[in-house]
Amino acid sequence: MRTLDLDSLEIFRAVVQEGGILRAADKLGRVQSNVTTRIKQLEQRLGRPLFRKQGRSLVLSPEGELLLSYAQRLFRLADEAESELRTGQPVGAFRIGSLESTAGSRLAPLLSRFHRLHPGVVVELSTGTTGALIQRVTQFELEAAFVSEPFTAPGLSSRKVFDEELVLVTGREIAAVRRAADLAGLTLIAFANGCSYRKRLEEWLGAADVMPARTLEFQSYQAMIACVAAGTGFAVVPRSLLLAMKSAGDVRQHALPARVRRNHTHLVWSGTPSMALERLQALLPH
Repeated sequence: MRTLDLDSLEIFRAVVQEGGILRAADKLGRVQSNVTTRIKQLEQRLGRPLFRKQGRSLVLSPEGELLLSYAQRLFRLADEAESELRTGQPVGAFRIGSLESTAGSRLAPLLSRFHRLHPGVVVELSTGTTGALIQRVTQFELEAAFVSEPFTAPGLSSRKVFDEELVLVTGREIAAVRRAADLAGLTLIAFANGCSYRKRLEEWLGAADVMPARTLEFQSYQAMIACVAAGTGFAVVPRSLLLAMKSAGDVRQHALPARVRRNHTHLVWSGTPSMALERLQALLPH
């Protein structure tokens, strides 16, 4: 006999989102004891603890994390089924992820067109590194994500959507960079580990036995480019993004070897695409 139902999962999700039983009860319009009982019943049915105490707060157990990933998927499918049966059009939240560079240089016209065609869909866009985005798709926190080579995504489907050219940027005082050794002793400016562009650059440097003097990590290309322009170090960015930035003239661009500069952006997703994802895929270049 099936032990899960959407009502119990809705209560479970509310406790997670609100960070506790009391706030979840207020949100759901239920008494606190009812919410507590339903969570205990759910744990008994599954034979696993879903939460653990951390001070005064409740945090998810590993089993709770797994259940949440499935619950998010089930709610999405339920919303999609109701929408399709009633209207034949996608509606509701559509959660996708993207590299910041792709979001800044590629997605604005695409998502604008998508919005005009499907006004009932609310696109929720999250940015991150390739590694972080793939993990969130795998855990069903995102329906799909735009990620960059190189990446591994076992269990996910993927489709190449954009061709990118990576360029090396330095301060304008550096006249030329013809080989990796020219960067010896300089500072690498990059996103955190998990960034596929950083991985490609580090592999190129490593093949030439070049180690940056140090690495500075940033969370936005605007900050990275400003730091490079100030003469702090070097970075690698997609040319499409650099052309879209007003500060592009403040840095000097250097060509990378073909094996490093040629890159592709892929869309990755899990399982059968939702109606909203199918409509987005139809707008992508073939």
